[in-house]
Amino acid sequence: MEIKPRILYFGTPVVLLSTENEDGSPNLAPMSSAWALGWTVVLGIAANGHTADNLRARPDVVINLPASAQWAAVERLAPLTGRDPVPAGKAAVFRHERAKFEAAGLTPQPSRLVRPPRVAECPLQLEARAAAVQSDISGEFHIVEAQVLTVHAAPELVVPGTEHIDPAAWSPLIYNFRHYFGLGPELGHSFRSETP
Repeated sequence: MEIKPRILYFGTPVVLLSTENEDGSPNLAPMSSAWALGWTVVLGIAANGHTADNLRARPDVVINLPASAQWAAVERLAPLTGRDPVPAGKAAVFRHERAKFEAAGLTPQPSRLVRPPRVAECPLQLEARAAAVQSDISGEFHIVEAQVLTVHAAPELVVPGTEHIDPAAWSPLIYNFRHYFGLGPELGHSFRSETP
């Protein structure tokens, strides 16, 4: 059967992007179009959003990865925008909020190498810098290539004595056709896996 779904969020991780506003205050935005190539994370963000403006002007970013149990905090952020006034196309659904960390019930934590804060509650936090920001073919989105500078991980996620994330201990929040999910039980592992 051939179909034309309105969106193609076919099961991607949710991330919370911390960026810096023009006045130095933090902005926090949820998004679900992120994937990694080595230490480069590719982000897909709305071209007309506040996060896109911030990254074009100030490339520091923290890619915070919430655990599946944190979906409610992410959803509290979802209808908020840092843009004031709210753009006409968003006004019916979104509202302006300057204090997004507080609105979501999350805690800003200083970063080590970039200016925006990390989200203390997120088990994985990637401090990064946007190396390239370009328009996609539709002009509706920006494709951001962010170079990861350092990774912070909750100790319980790290395989003892290594620098590996224990995949059995990490349950990322997954956005699947606008519904939130966690991971199910392990089905197997790749022949390239470096963890048992």
